[in-house]
Amino acid sequence: MNHITAVHHVDHTTTFSLSEMIPSLILSSLFCLLLLLYIGAVIFTNRRYKRWPLHRTVCWSIGTLLALIAVMGPVIYSQSDFTTHMLSHLLLGMLAPLLMVIAAPVTLLLRTLGTPKARRLSVLLKSWPSRIVTHPIFASIMNIGGLYVLYTTELFALMHTNGLVEFIVHFHVFFAGYLFTVSIIYFDPIPHRKSFLFRAIVFILALASHGILAKIIYGYPPVGVPFEQAELGAQIMYYGGDVIDAVIIIILCSQWFKAMRPRDVGAKQLDLIKVSETMD
Repeated sequence: MNHITAVHHVDHTTTFSLSEMIPSLILSSLFCLLLLLYIGAVIFTNRRYKRWPLHRTVCWSIGTLLALIAVMGPVIYSQSDFTTHMLSHLLLGMLAPLLMVIAAPVTLLLRTLGTPKARRLSVLLKSWPSRIVTHPIFASIMNIGGLYVLYTTELFALMHTNGLVEFIVHFHVFFAGYLFTVSIIYFDPIPHRKSFLFRAIVFILALASHGILAKIIYGYPPVGVPFEQAELGAQIMYYGGDVIDAVIIIILCSQWFKAMRPRDVGAKQLDLIKVSETMD
């Protein structure tokens, strides 16, 4: 049994040294900090402006909690179990980003900052780097493309033997998932907006690519992953991803419908009556 294979057959009672837990501890600290900053901003702005919607605070809290579970869960349970890893992937790369996007953190930050700093943030949001990273195609490549690299190369095995690689992979999964969600559904100010049709097409292509990758994992497991775990992990990725994608589709269609709906039918009818009276 080679070293890589041994990594994936560790008993569930395995204990982890502090150095092995450092990547998870750093990410956990980051998510705890994000939670505290968000709640602090809500308390601050509620004293100055209209109360911040409670459901957004709830979404942010649950999102950061799920991200915490995703990065600490495999350490607590078993770092070597692929099905646990895939469940963590869904939480860290899809569900947590979705909830945190719904919480509209950029809008909250703009409310919290003073006018000069808020203007500087607006300039940053309108910059060309922001245009690139929030473009649906770029975000899709970062998100789905990164997963292909992770599961079809030896990177997956390497992340279990190198703490720095593990940290980078987990951070990328979350950050790419967040950017992808931001690029498809808009809850925060997006200066470089794309049409609903364009976003819908990109999202469908990304959804199909995610499903194809799940089937690849089912038939050709990542290096060192037993077939049984690969099959179950691929099913979690395929069907679990579909459930979360369905929520994104509902939100996108809802925003599309609201954008296309006449905003003030009464005013339009009044204008038509005035035009008719003028013509008479």
